[in-house]
Amino acid sequence: MTESTSRGKFITFEGIDGAGKTTQAEMLVVALREKQELPISFVREPGGDPISESIRKLLLHSEEIMSDRAEALLMIASRAQLTDKVILPYLMDGRWVVADRYADSTLAYQGGGRGLSSTALKEINYFGTYTLKPDLTFFLDISVEEANNRMSVSRDRIEKEGDEFQERVRDFYTNLHTEEPERVILIDGKKSIDAIHNEIWSIVNEKLMP
Repeated sequence: MTESTSRGKFITFEGIDGAGKTTQAEMLVVALREKQELPISFVREPGGDPISESIRKLLLHSEEIMSDRAEALLMIASRAQLTDKVILPYLMDGRWVVADRYADSTLAYQGGGRGLSSTALKEINYFGTYTLKPDLTFFLDISVEEANNRMSVSRDRIEKEGDEFQERVRDFYTNLHTEEPERVILIDGKKSIDAIHNEIWSIVNEKLMP
């Protein structure tokens, strides 16, 4: 995938369930609006568009048994809709976009977690994202034990997959950081919420601000 060449910037947050991605993504959006006065939008995956939200309900709350490949294709279908209808238009208009998950999630969950071919998933992601790649990705890393302590009793279909599944997902994210250290920034998710936000804010200013 190629990086965005528009005036806008694209920042994504990744990690296992319970890592604190949503909290940090939302805090960054607020900071960019208030401190830098930037036009910015927040999106989540799967979802972020009416069609994508419908796919989200099927993916996370279906009571039927879903094949691993169907799950992967639905994830990427939701992403393709979101990218085409929301993310790309925003970026081309000069807006910044912060996303709670993006293409790396499919590689980590359906590739690392489910054991599907990473090569195949990368190719389909390439097609589904219109070759778009985040300018910067924050991987919030915490242990599976800590994630379990943070999460509520009510969990969606994928969150119920268990510790071994989440360990494989975490390992994939760690390897992704090793392969792309300039884009995928590992953040210690055990730190306080404010400490994590300050670290992220510093990195964004260093790498993306003119």
